[in-house]
Amino acid sequence: MKKLYYSIGEVSEITSVEPHVLRYWETIFKDLSPRKNKAGNRTYREQDITLILKLKELVQNKKYSTAGAQKILEEQKSKDETSLESSKLPAETRKDLSEVRVFLEKLMEKL
Repeated sequence: MKKLYYSIGEVSEITSVEPHVLRYWETIFKDLSPRKNKAGNRTYREQDITLILKLKELVQNKKYSTAGAQKILEEQKSKDETSLESSKLPAETRKDLSEVRVFLEKLMEKL
């Protein structure tokens, strides 16, 4: 069953990325910024997990530096925004579709 929010421990288990690495990546990658609940605990969403898996692929598997990974993500983001802006969909729908695209690309890589 999917949840709306995941704790840092759950995300660590799902992605096989240690919690201290997740906290470090938050300081480097501006798109990775989980919300915090009233107790101050990080709460990650599905889109955060998708981004973490992408970062893991680039940094740990493909051996990109964090700066290199950031550059690639920015290029992909601008490419996605450019292709989606040409459509007549609302901005929120385009963002959701972009997240689905990233998720499906990750899924295809696993198959």
